[in-house]
Amino acid sequence: EDLCFLLISSFAPVFVQLDRTESIKNCQDPEFSKKLVVDYYFEKVQKLKFGVYDIDNNTFDLNDDDYLGGIECTLGQIVSSSVFTRPLELKQGKPAGKGTITISAEEIKDTRVVYLEIEAQNLDKKDFLGKSDPFLEFYKQSDAGMWQLVYRSEVIKNNLNPCWRKFSVPLQTFCGGDFNKPIKVQCVDHDSDGSHDLIGVAHTTLAQVQTAGPDSPVEFECIHPEKKQKKKSYKNSGIIRIKSCKIETEYSFLDYVMGGCQINFTVGVDFTASNGDPKSPDSLHYISPDGINEYLIAIWSVGSVVQDYDTDKLFPAFGFGAQVPPSWQVSDEFALNFNPSNPYCQGIQGIVDAYRQVLPQIRLYGPTNFSPIINHVARFAAHSMQQGTAAHYFVLLIITDGEITDLDQTRQAVVNASKLPMSIIIVGVGEADFKAMEFLDGDNGVLQSVTGEPAARDIVQFVPFRQFRNAPREALSQVVLAEVPKQLVSFYKWHGWPPLKPPEIK
Repeated sequence: EDLCFLLISSFAPVFVQLDRTESIKNCQDPEFSKKLVVDYYFEKVQKLKFGVYDIDNNTFDLNDDDYLGGIECTLGQIVSSSVFTRPLELKQGKPAGKGTITISAEEIKDTRVVYLEIEAQNLDKKDFLGKSDPFLEFYKQSDAGMWQLVYRSEVIKNNLNPCWRKFSVPLQTFCGGDFNKPIKVQCVDHDSDGSHDLIGVAHTTLAQVQTAGPDSPVEFECIHPEKKQKKKSYKNSGIIRIKSCKIETEYSFLDYVMGGCQINFTVGVDFTASNGDPKSPDSLHYISPDGINEYLIAIWSVGSVVQDYDTDKLFPAFGFGAQVPPSWQVSDEFALNFNPSNPYCQGIQGIVDAYRQVLPQIRLYGPTNFSPIINHVARFAAHSMQQGTAAHYFVLLIITDGEITDLDQTRQAVVNASKLPMSIIIVGVGEADFKAMEFLDGDNGVLQSVTGEPAARDIVQFVPFRQFRNAPREALSQVVLAEVPKQLVSFYKWHGWPPLKPPEIK
């Protein structure tokens, strides 16, 4: 018998068995039907190990079964290639005969979302002094017949003809993707003490609601069961009117990446004098005897995650704020490899090598200007945007020791960049005051340029390295990259651009 199984490890070199497929008897080209489900995190490097075993007995332990070969890879590699085929290996680098393994990934979810606009008319008056304070509750019926709350609207005070805000619910949540599943709508009068009074109930399905449009609203009578029993003359407790119902596809970060969106990664390194002389052990650029400093750790931990999403693995890398040979002019933006016409480094290792080579050749100086490198990447992003497709997204990593000289120009550069397919990650090293960086991050209010122009979306993520000194390296990359998927999706959604190859609706 054959069997494929999957192991996953996150922080440690230890692999934990996560799941395994069914076993298939006597077949040299087995196709496994059981799907192995893995939680996916863009910001983690998730190492996976697939092993294929020939099973001879009923024990769960695989140590007494024949190992036919396997592979190690990252989940990012699988996700970013639509079909991932590798030769089976007995040990890394040692092939196991001619066998290959093919892995395809798909995201499990219905990406459709229901948008509804609803109003009501002539609701019953429930409050002794005022009118009613109505709100709506939507329930779906589970297969076991239970009602599960899927949405609750806001309360509209003192109004018998309320019009609620447009709202959206994922189709999966709303009705499990089943257009004929019973939906119960309750209209309720809100009381501040929590003893809400039922105004009435309506039953429907998404299939009915879906026909609503501007000229043809869908109306339901709102029925109070007790009143209906008591009074022969009872008609209803009001009318609920669905003004519009739209079902739209919401694409996820994975849909874009698996649909062919390339993430282009650029690094900018701060070589200003405030870092301290690289030869001195208290400098932030001082490379310790074990070959690292905070700049290198930041490049490694962020780069190692992003590089899985970039097919050519060529990363432009720049320095700023140094005097550069031969003329010792101050440069706001020089190629780390000293090759302005081709600033690309091969892989993250290439950036690290270029950084190590450039350090002894430059003089740390100033000022700390961010806007030139932001505008540089923005020019590429603006150029790629002309295609009008979700083909390229740009991530700029700036590593700095803090004080920023051109804050006004940088604010303008960020506001301009917020209209482009790009995100900016700033990692602050050392002990400086990072108020300017926190301001650029915009988490506590929308960033504005000096002239008051607001950013179109929040694209800056600032992280102080000192909070991660004693944490595993993966922790830094998780926090740093956590917002990139949201930023990418928000950009393409805003422009209404689907993935290059949209996912098939299963």
